[in-house]
Amino acid sequence: MQQNVIVNYMLQRVSGMVLEITPEGVLIDVHGFGIFVFVADTSTLRLDTTATLHTHMAVKQDGIDIYGFANTDDLGFFKKCLTVSGVGPKSALSYLRRAPRIDLQNAIAHKDLDYLVRVAGLGKKAGEKLIVELSEKMPIEGSHQSEDADLLDTLIALGYTEKEARAALSKIPKEVIGKDARLRYALSK
Repeated sequence: MQQNVIVNYMLQRVSGMVLEITPEGVLIDVHGFGIFVFVADTSTLRLDTTATLHTHMAVKQDGIDIYGFANTDDLGFFKKCLTVSGVGPKSALSYLRRAPRIDLQNAIAHKDLDYLVRVAGLGKKAGEKLIVELSEKMPIEGSHQSEDADLLDTLIALGYTEKEARAALSKIPKEVIGKDARLRYALSK
């Protein structure tokens, strides 16, 4: 067990040239080594540019996976999710693909199961488990949760599928404030 703890802290940051971008992550050239890093959001990464990602290395029976994050707050949220029984790295990363970290944190802290299920698209059991095991550990930051629940319904009424509506909401920057402005942004993308 001690060896596994040491390994998890072995690789904490990856920096290098982006060689390839896939829906699951990026291939980064680090001094001649091609390292594939699973990421939640590839939209800020560009081919042939340097990227720096804060990482978590997961050692499994069939190999090693590396998960990367643009900032340490997202990495911290990811690691907190890993402390929940039954939540592995791929599930924890998928939560960050579904909704912004701040909104997920606030939903868990406020025990807002409706947001986790309807807007973020988590299953009811997964949402309940996150709330039970993490609600006391989550910081509360500025949020658009109540607006986003209304926006989800509006986008669905306009003909978006629930999956498309959730994807559009997850792409809205946190700086876009107000229901109308957030709706315009979601429709423009």
